[in-house]
Amino acid sequence: MSEFHGSASLGSTPGPNPTPPPATRAKGLRQRLAELRGPDVPAKALDARALAALAANPGCRRRAILDGAGVDKARLASALGAPSGFGQSQFALTRGNAFEARVKADGGAELLRLAHACLDPGAVPPEGAAVPDLTAHGPEGRTARTALALREATRAGGWTLLDHPMLALDVAGSLAFLEPDAVVVHPDGSWSVVEIKSFPMLDGAADPAKVGAAARQAAVYVLALEEVAGRLGAEPAEAPRMHSAHGSAPAPRVRHRVLLVCPKDFSNLAAGSAVDVRKQRAVTARQLARLTRIEEIAESLPEGACFAPDRSTGELTAAVAAVPATYAPECLSACELAFHCRDRARAAGAVTRLGRPLRAELGGLATVEDVLAAARGEAGDPADPAIAALRRAAALRAEALASAPAMRTAGPEGVAACR
Repeated sequence: MSEFHGSASLGSTPGPNPTPPPATRAKGLRQRLAELRGPDVPAKALDARALAALAANPGCRRRAILDGAGVDKARLASALGAPSGFGQSQFALTRGNAFEARVKADGGAELLRLAHACLDPGAVPPEGAAVPDLTAHGPEGRTARTALALREATRAGGWTLLDHPMLALDVAGSLAFLEPDAVVVHPDGSWSVVEIKSFPMLDGAADPAKVGAAARQAAVYVLALEEVAGRLGAEPAEAPRMHSAHGSAPAPRVRHRVLLVCPKDFSNLAAGSAVDVRKQRAVTARQLARLTRIEEIAESLPEGACFAPDRSTGELTAAVAAVPATYAPECLSACELAFHCRDRARAAGAVTRLGRPLRAELGGLATVEDVLAAARGEAGDPADPAIAALRRAAALRAEALASAPAMRTAGPEGVAACR
């Protein structure tokens, strides 16, 4: 016999409900993330730059949940009392937008010319290329409109330029909407990502560090495009020439050489370069796959945890501390919360603040205190290679310090004798 809770017969005294109300953690993921962000706080879009930084540090659960919930980390860092200067200046943004508008003028004629010259010189010249309208309501609508435009351009043949398309990528169970500068569809039906940057290309070469960052960002777009291509390849083929043995159209090919467009020297003229992102794509895909799913991190947080900027500093500090972080010096150039995490890592004596290579060399020694104790012979297994190397280094240091006074007081002959 089933029992209907929440009502009682006339004349009866309602008793306690044996079925407890659903817990907060049982709510949908989207609602849970909204609660973490703050009920009236709009979500901050997760862009490719943030995803590339997240993939570079997949062990950081703190960044994963903050990005997944759409928390504005810059505002959060300021509320915690550790503001960061991370990000582009307004001048750089204005200059970049002006350069991008110049490159895309006249229906993207200059951009398509560079794509033809750098990526596909054997194809027909891009004269009269199509530039479809990608406007739609909301990110979901724009994503669907982009997929439709890509399918139509692939089947039509010829050159097509998609200006600021919208792509979706599943990241640890949370959907991220990405907006590359442009995507070019080639006459053979393949797709290429275009990255437009404001840093100069001097004598045909740009700053390697900035090119590497652009390549990692473009690799995220390539992964998102491959998901779109996979879905289109699973659709039934409509044209006879596109039928495969399984009755569906072959998936379009996403090129792993992207077009990087920068100002030529210090002028407003555009220069293009083909950048191979196969390595960055493989690393990013592997690192994103290692991310702990957002649901798992959200489930581990205490009830009432919230990162809304209107909360008190104490509440925000406790909420942030409830999520483990994996700080490294590289975070200073990639995460708005890096100063806060660095202060906490210093207070805890974590060796990660000294760099990931050193952390890897130290094995199971996680704090500076553990390292010093192992080097002094106060703790640790002498058979451990890391501990043996530390004790050997400590012995060499002690020997060098012991001989230093004698070398200072002795003349050249004495120094030679010490050696």
